[in-house]
Amino acid sequence: MNQADCDFSPMKLAIKEDIRRVITELQNNLAAMDDENNCLLGSFQKIKEHFIQIQMAAANFYLHCYLSPYTNKNPEISISVQNMSIRRHGGLIVIQREDSLDALIHPGILLRAELTHSLLESIFFPGNPLHDGAVMVNRDQIVSAANILPLSDRYTGDKKLGTRHRAALGLTERSDALVLVVSEETGRISFALNGHLYPINTMG
Repeated sequence: MNQADCDFSPMKLAIKEDIRRVITELQNNLAAMDDENNCLLGSFQKIKEHFIQIQMAAANFYLHCYLSPYTNKNPEISISVQNMSIRRHGGLIVIQREDSLDALIHPGILLRAELTHSLLESIFFPGNPLHDGAVMVNRDQIVSAANILPLSDRYTGDKKLGTRHRAALGLTERSDALVLVVSEETGRISFALNGHLYPINTMG
């Protein structure tokens, strides 16, 4: 997917249509506020749920846009994180972009293997000696596994944020890398970029 694909993709058009639908719902609620007998709390809850769905769809859209210039293995990565999410196998996948990461990570085990979803999933299978660290991806290759990333200092006191998420934030605070995280506890998939964490829905 190149930049033109991102600009005119069906996914983007669907997100824009969802936003228009929410705007219409908000306008209808604004008009309905004049009727004091009309309780809008249920409607507000539905709008909130729609916002969350739009956010996740938008994050999925931007993830594809951010990855496409740097790897042709988007489908393999997507399949792997979906399968890991279903099985609740934790994962941490670093996609190198322009910045060198050599000075930022503690190197793990060199692999230099073609990126496939089956190889990614096997690396993060519980009990595999490599599953606790991060996989490093450069272009279409898994360069290494069991890499140790710098942790974000901003979230030291946040017990709800696991080590994988703090590591994803820590690396993206210091580089332009994109880091995918699969939560072992919940199965939720997120990606980190520029020191921010975004939940995504790759099944959408």
